[in-house]
Amino acid sequence: MPTYLDRILAAHRRAATVDHRPVDELVSAARAAGPARGFRAALASAEDMAVIAEVKRRSPSKGPLVADLDPAALAAAYDAGGATALSVLTDGEFFGGSAADLAAARAACSLPALRKDFTVVPADVADARIMGADAVLLIAVALDDAELADLHVLAADVGLDALVEVHDEHELDRALEVGATLIGVNQRDLVTFAVDTERAVRLASRIPAGVVAVAESGVTRGEDVRRLADAGYHAVLVGEALVTALDPAAAVTALRGRAPYHPSSCS
Repeated sequence: MPTYLDRILAAHRRAATVDHRPVDELVSAARAAGPARGFRAALASAEDMAVIAEVKRRSPSKGPLVADLDPAALAAAYDAGGATALSVLTDGEFFGGSAADLAAARAACSLPALRKDFTVVPADVADARIMGADAVLLIAVALDDAELADLHVLAADVGLDALVEVHDEHELDRALEVGATLIGVNQRDLVTFAVDTERAVRLASRIPAGVVAVAESGVTRGEDVRRLADAGYHAVLVGEALVTALDPAAAVTALRGRAPYHPSSCS
């Protein structure tokens, strides 16, 4: 049976095959976009554990998370609570997101924004910058070695930071091989969507100094953030726990206030 990841990637690769826009024109438009806000720099310079707060309408496994979600209002609440950056789902078919969600969220605050999506071709990278993203997600398991290397280079060329997402030691080695300096360890298995809350801690010691390390998924409490900070992470990416909170601003503040900060320095 196809997994969630199989279905999502197949849909994105099918869409790419019928997208006949000239890639060179897209790349030129991306290069001409206004300056990015500096996603990696914001995480690296945070005075305490950085929170990347997510704008997410639905989950493939859980369905809708919040009725009538307002991306702008949610982003403003995250900013008020002390978030360092945004992550915005733009996949429509499986997560209910859109480029309009990213634009609205980013316009509502001064935080840098990650386009959270399944990037598979150069046009996806260019589109991320054109729609206003400051960073693009490259999921190692979704890309072969050549794709990962080429898309990582292209992201830098058009002014985007690239968050390379990994799930195990082999994928971490692949991320480092392409020169990634911003790496996310996703504790959610993209095959089963189950969460292993020990995964990030296990991989922490393998992440070199100078790499901004982000722990993703399975973060719901201040205790989770404190444990990840102690392991050496610079940031946590938190989605459903914040999206579904009665007071998202207070939820961000609670996560930040209970997290001491102990990672190695990065620049």
